[in-house]
Amino acid sequence: MLRAQSLKTKIVEILHSGSGENERPLLRKNNESNIPGLFIIGDLAGAPVIKYAMAQGHEVIEHISSLNDAVVNDKDVFDVLIIGAGASGLNAALQAKERGMRYVVLEKNQIANTIENFPEGKWVYAEPDSQPPKGKLWLDGASKEDLIQNWRRIIKDNKLDVRVQEGVEGLEKAGGVFKVRTAKAEYRARRVVLATGQRGNPRKLGIPGEEREQVYHRLYSPRKYKNENILVVGGGNSAIEAAVTLSQQNKVYLSYRKGEFSRIFKDNDAQLQAQIKAGQIEPILNSEITSFGEKEATVAVADGRSQKKRKLAIDHAFVLIGADVPRAFLKSLGIRMENEWQGSLLRSTLLTLAGFVGLSVFGAKLGGSPNLLGWDLAFMPDWLGMAMAIVSLAGLVATGARGDRFAWLGLSFFIWYTIYGVKVGNGEEFWPFTGWGYKLLSFLDRPWSFWYTVIYTGLMTGFGLQALKRWGLERKDRFQIWRFVSLVSFQWIFFFLIPEYLFQAAVQYQWVGEKLASDPTFAEQAWRSYGIIYAWPLFFYTFFYNPHQIWIVWGLLLTFVVIPVFVLFNGKRYCSWICGCGGLAETFGDRWRHLAPKGKAAVKLEWMSLIVLIFAAVATVLVLIKDIYGALYSTADLSIYIYRICADVWLVGILPVTLYPFLGGKIWCRYWCPLAKLMGLQSKLFSKLKWSRFKIVANDKCIGCYECSRNCQVGIDVMSYALKQEVLDNATSSCIGCGICVTACPMDTLSFGSQNTMQ
Repeated sequence: MLRAQSLKTKIVEILHSGSGENERPLLRKNNESNIPGLFIIGDLAGAPVIKYAMAQGHEVIEHISSLNDAVVNDKDVFDVLIIGAGASGLNAALQAKERGMRYVVLEKNQIANTIENFPEGKWVYAEPDSQPPKGKLWLDGASKEDLIQNWRRIIKDNKLDVRVQEGVEGLEKAGGVFKVRTAKAEYRARRVVLATGQRGNPRKLGIPGEEREQVYHRLYSPRKYKNENILVVGGGNSAIEAAVTLSQQNKVYLSYRKGEFSRIFKDNDAQLQAQIKAGQIEPILNSEITSFGEKEATVAVADGRSQKKRKLAIDHAFVLIGADVPRAFLKSLGIRMENEWQGSLLRSTLLTLAGFVGLSVFGAKLGGSPNLLGWDLAFMPDWLGMAMAIVSLAGLVATGARGDRFAWLGLSFFIWYTIYGVKVGNGEEFWPFTGWGYKLLSFLDRPWSFWYTVIYTGLMTGFGLQALKRWGLERKDRFQIWRFVSLVSFQWIFFFLIPEYLFQAAVQYQWVGEKLASDPTFAEQAWRSYGIIYAWPLFFYTFFYNPHQIWIVWGLLLTFVVIPVFVLFNGKRYCSWICGCGGLAETFGDRWRHLAPKGKAAVKLEWMSLIVLIFAAVATVLVLIKDIYGALYSTADLSIYIYRICADVWLVGILPVTLYPFLGGKIWCRYWCPLAKLMGLQSKLFSKLKWSRFKIVANDKCIGCYECSRNCQVGIDVMSYALKQEVLDNATSSCIGCGICVTACPMDTLSFGSQNTMQ
């Protein structure tokens, strides 16, 4: 039991790695949570700047007002109850009043509490300039004091019903009406809009003495501290800015758990280094505060494999280590978090296996062998097998609908194992489809491989249009519009129409010339037309299985001339503009791109694609020389079989596509694709030689909102590059040039540049 629980824990760690430090509530269309009628807006919903938060407040009320029961004449029930009086909540209230809705705003602390807690005099920006503010709430570049003064005036002039110092303690829904409980009253509302944000929930160390009066989790008035010893804990921009400001009049100790300040603004780093050099700040890296005393703090400093304890005499301490999502509060309301792994791994595994066993029994009637690990199941009638499969799959759907993500994982595996396990070939299908699966799924005089291509192209087209709308049309981004048009066009032309239709027509009508059209070696190899775009080793069979010489010549040119030249100018953009494998990930997998594995451990695993590349190269050499050295025949054939099953079926098909909804779409491309690795090595070399024309650069506008890193399909910590204004290229990352980080940035911080462009 303990081993099973440990296995589940490890699996969940991998599956949950994409959430990183940016866990958010699960949201559906129009920012509606898993609770119908409860909407989430603002910082909690991924609006990292005030202007975006205001837009969400305006848009969610516009959506609610468009519903048939948006306004009801019931004096005891509010049409909408808004929790939080920040930018999004106030703009929502203004729009609700504009639409004639009965509303109320409940605020736990004070109006614009997050902004109110900024240091005095802090300038609040109205970025991005390209987007005008939505709604009636005023916004312009101003000091925090002027901004709040303007907002208070707007509240007064519009007579908004805002009730401060009234935090929500409970929420439940019954009979289509929400009951919201505070310490002062109970409210009833048809709909609830949650706009609390997360910065009002400062992260704490959880150590003895942290509750002492001289320990703070915010810095309000740095100028009042003079000639003191002050400890600042943290390594982000807030901590660095506080340390620098406080060091003007005090001695500051700066404790950080890591070995370097890797995620801070370039200007902040320069100011920090200046104050360190002046002796005003003493950095204590690789350290953790273990306790606070009345006039001291105890810090453990890592020294190699050991730790040294140090006592710091301090007057005040500021723990500035970020803010936590108010998870406990959200869960108390019944709100689910995205990428939340609940349910039974064992139950889902057994249901999935039972579905396959049922199909094995059913398939016996069609020529299959009803057995499982040597157990003969022939005694079971075929109808019982089909019933078993249907009940098992229905069980996965039912438990998945109740929040069991392992059930959806099992169902996804069942679907894609079936699709690829049958596609292996007639008579070569994986259990339980061996001997009958390929025939069953081949119809209308077309083999299953054809219908697989139809499904593939259909998925890319349908989800590609959605992705184009999301990143291109809605954001008016021509780069993304052309990128998705390119991906879908390449799929239709080169990976569907040419191999399935146009190649045969070119031979029949001699579009390729009479000589080629009449050459049986060429005419009977329509499948090789995939090699027009797919280069070796992605198209593994380029140089063997009796290729016509035209395929050999083109294969050599494509792999060793065209691709390197393309990489020189575009890095690994082949993966995000051209490739069908990458195309499915960028379209069908787009909605789950934020779940891509992140962190150093995830990046280290990218070495696996080098192993696949080496194996592909060795196998290809063995095949090419086996006619010279007859003893290599069996080894060469075995290497082809291993590559075909492991790479072409499991690593490019079953595993990555199964994991799209759980780890994003780039599992194959990032961890196993040999061509991606080959291009990555080339691009890395070109970047180091200063030849490459591909890179992403950043200006000084980064606000550390994490949107770029969150949406990176290959798990790059883009934000760390942006914060330090460092060049992002393939010398230090596996960037595929999709440009989503550029598009997603709310501050227009990132852009594509050429290698000779200097910051």
